[in-house]
Amino acid sequence: MTTHVKTEKKENILVNIVINIVIPTLILSKFSGEDHLGVKFAIIVALAFPIAYGLYDIRRSGKFNLFSALGIFSIAMTGGMALLKLPPQYIMIKEAAIPAIFAIVTVVSLKTRYPLVKTFLYNDKIMQIDKVSAALEEKGTEKEFDQALVNASYLMSLSFVVSSILNYVLAKILLVSEPGTEAFNAELGKMNALSFPVIAIPATIVMMFALFYLFKKIKTLTQLELEEILNAH
Repeated sequence: MTTHVKTEKKENILVNIVINIVIPTLILSKFSGEDHLGVKFAIIVALAFPIAYGLYDIRRSGKFNLFSALGIFSIAMTGGMALLKLPPQYIMIKEAAIPAIFAIVTVVSLKTRYPLVKTFLYNDKIMQIDKVSAALEEKGTEKEFDQALVNASYLMSLSFVVSSILNYVLAKILLVSEPGTEAFNAELGKMNALSFPVIAIPATIVMMFALFYLFKKIKTLTQLELEEILNAH
């Protein structure tokens, strides 16, 4: 008898970076001149890549993801503001507002049945949830663990706050030219290119700290070893 196990197809990080960062940056920086795509069409083509990829990723996963949807909305807003030649301050505020919304949603979700900390950190892709839950019940430490999840949620929220601040600062420093110009497009491209090292890495470090904190609390409250907590699959 043959058993078929359905496995979730993992995302290709290299493809993600190329489509979301490399291609839009090259188009905005190198092909915005009138002898190429032109300022407006370059914006449309450049942002079409991450938007299409985001929609494809939602379809591939087969489920609606609030954060992916907000990411697509953010990219579309950037393009719309640039095409309308709105002052750079609007893009700066938008860049800070999106991760700020993530931070608020993360904290507010603690009051619901589905706290986002369980989506990002405490899930069966990372940990053996059933084994951890059984150990917590056996040790009678469920309440202490619930508090640990709250603390981890605040750390997650902090990562989004860091992203919000860095988003605004990066946009403030780079977007100095008149909207609707080739120079402004190049600045948008540079902002897109620098967003990963300047914003994503510091925010990811904070998020990893939250994950390590949760691991440490689980080990303490369950007396399980790390290999018993981690989901090897």
